[in-house]
Amino acid sequence: MVHHARLWIVIIDGEHVRFLMPQPHRRELHEISARTSPHAGVRSSALGTDRPGRSFESVGATRHAIEPKHDAHERAKAAFLRAVAEEINRAAAEGRFDHLVVVAPVDELPMLTEALSAQASARVVGRLGKDLVKVPIHALPDHLNEWL
Repeated sequence: MVHHARLWIVIIDGEHVRFLMPQPHRRELHEISARTSPHAGVRSSALGTDRPGRSFESVGATRHAIEPKHDAHERAKAAFLRAVAEEINRAAAEGRFDHLVVVAPVDELPMLTEALSAQASARVVGRLGKDLVKVPIHALPDHLNEWL
């Protein structure tokens, strides 16, 4: 349990982020801000610049689509996580929080925490590998007991 007035809880997935603070002396959370990636809900194929390239079979007239080496959706997700990490880094540099809890799906948690500055990383008091972005605010304290 962290007893400090300036605890931030960041709940993120690859498309949405919520910044929360606990209410003093209560087991309730207050949402500071929330944001959605401009690429949220967009299919990977719609994020690409054009149709996949084509290749010809060495024998015959058969053609095959060439899949891109990187999924555009994964690149958009990584860019969103980096942008949120930069926002957290700026807030840490400005002294807007003293402690930080980061909540993200297991596969995205390392991408976010690795993008944090040394100053922001030093303030991380907890990490939780869960996707809680769409959990209603009144139900979140049940998942975050350790830090409230």
